[in-house]
Amino acid sequence: MSVDRRNCAGDGTSDKAADPGAVPRTATFHDLDGKSVFITGGGAGIGAEITDGFMAQGAQVAFVQRSDAGGFCDEMAAKHGRRPLYLPCDITDIDRLKACISEAAEAHGAITALVNNAANDQRHAVEEVTEAYWDRCQAINLKAYFFACQAVIAGMRDAGGGAIINFSSISYMMGNAGFVGYTTANSGINGMTRSLARELGPDKIRVNALAPGWVLTEKQLDMWATPEALAEHLSRQCLKDHLAPRDIVDAVLFLASETSRMMTGQAMVVDGGVVVTG
Repeated sequence: MSVDRRNCAGDGTSDKAADPGAVPRTATFHDLDGKSVFITGGGAGIGAEITDGFMAQGAQVAFVQRSDAGGFCDEMAAKHGRRPLYLPCDITDIDRLKACISEAAEAHGAITALVNNAANDQRHAVEEVTEAYWDRCQAINLKAYFFACQAVIAGMRDAGGGAIINFSSISYMMGNAGFVGYTTANSGINGMTRSLARELGPDKIRVNALAPGWVLTEKQLDMWATPEALAEHLSRQCLKDHLAPRDIVDAVLFLASETSRMMTGQAMVVDGGVVVTG
């Protein structure tokens, strides 16, 4: 079934929030100007929007991506007058991931904002999960996050502090079925975030998790966003607009900025009010 992307709600609800270009103004975080930022999966989907968002703030952005991101870098150069540093990498190759983080620090200075964004929410049936599949799922969605955090600690400590943002999801909070390996990793990210916040706080390194709801990226629209599914999900939200990547970008910028300097060990939920925390 095709989806009308002009009105994904299918019920006459305005969907202007699903178009990042429809957002007329966003906050400027002046302390992000010139900041060295490293993003995993920063060349596609929400990650590409995060790269764009940081570059608009004047940050020096490096990102890793397994697929080719040369065309995206061309777009960023045309838009911002400079290119992000694209480093090809499969984040499950921890040695390569660490090498990319070192290369980014050499190019832009000590990384003081890390965004662990890359993930794989591939659907899978419990009975069909093999040990190899499980290990691969955790390697992508949890293991790489920890080792990226580990790799930036020394530089952040020397720089006098930093911010780490670990992407999770509301999927584990909802107990969603169909991808138990992914939701298990999401829950683990939350626990890891809290422990790292406690351990790294004395070095003024803040660690927070960000749990998006259903964000209508092109992937989501192509694979899962039927009119029926969208209408059912929207009925759960307090706010009756679909989430767009821009909604997540603004939250990331806030967590990376000194505007949130006394916020750490938290899980920020941006989902339009599906889950209620507290």
